[in-house]
Amino acid sequence: MAIRKAAAFFMLMTLLGAFNITAAETPLKEASFIPQWVPQAQFAGYYVAYEKGFYKKYGIDLTILEGGPDSPPYDALKDHKADFATLWLSTGIREDAAGAKLINIAQIVQRSALMLIAKKSSGIKEPKDIDNKKVGLWDEIFQIQPRAFFKKYGLKVKIIPQSYSVSLFLRDGVDVASAMWYNEYHTIINSGYDPDELTAFFFHEHGLNFPEEGIYTLADTFKKDPRLCRAFVSASIEGWIYAFGHEDEALDIVLKYMAKAHIPANRMHQKWMLERMKDLILAGGEKSSVGRLSPEDYHRVAEELKSNGMIDKIPDFNLFYKDCRIYDEE
Repeated sequence: MAIRKAAAFFMLMTLLGAFNITAAETPLKEASFIPQWVPQAQFAGYYVAYEKGFYKKYGIDLTILEGGPDSPPYDALKDHKADFATLWLSTGIREDAAGAKLINIAQIVQRSALMLIAKKSSGIKEPKDIDNKKVGLWDEIFQIQPRAFFKKYGLKVKIIPQSYSVSLFLRDGVDVASAMWYNEYHTIINSGYDPDELTAFFFHEHGLNFPEEGIYTLADTFKKDPRLCRAFVSASIEGWIYAFGHEDEALDIVLKYMAKAHIPANRMHQKWMLERMKDLILAGGEKSSVGRLSPEDYHRVAEELKSNGMIDKIPDFNLFYKDCRIYDEE
């Protein structure tokens, strides 16, 4: 076993070395990338990879575009304004099923961060306690998991449209709110609630793991230059691993980009976000699992989309996902 692992390690180092030598001998390829949202620690790995020169090391002259509500990443891909983008798995499947011809080249987030949160003072401690309660939900793509959760436990709820603020929940306007573990949950805690005063329903703990961010490109882009796709994935993963091992430096980089985009920043909140991203990305416990999309997660999400009438046919997994990591799990 030790000999096998040593051989595998030697092969990995050889591949990495050959890749880097080749990259250094060829001109940099221009490419662009857009994350789903504005700069924050949710995308730290990409900013770190850029600042540390990892993209250039892999032969890419990268431009990072600013995402957000006015710059949908799928539109940027479709309009050829970006070569790569991050999308939720549910979004990627839905757009591909609609004819977008997308390819997931790396599933970065392995465990869903979407959750429902309630105050224990409202009497909500188990799923059954949500029955007949007012639940705040975000728009369509964010409702897939909660609705599957309600269906699983036979719950009837009153759905209240939720903005990207937790103020309605804090003012008791809803009994249960939607939250991302790395964002709104921390905001609620910082509003004065102790975690012991809250009931958190993590969907992945209820058999409903719908992983979020993955790296996507158009099928034409992949077909034209698969090497560029592998290079982008490799540099991005290296950026994430470096960020997790150099937290303060990664936070400095993120805060620099937030300031450049004129976004209010709280270092402690960004620290929480980065730590939670580590939990979500390294959920399998192995660095070598970063970027892998499991068929089980894929079909779980796709089946739910189909059962909700959001897609008519489930795309072929082997066409939808192309493993662009330069190493495998062994």
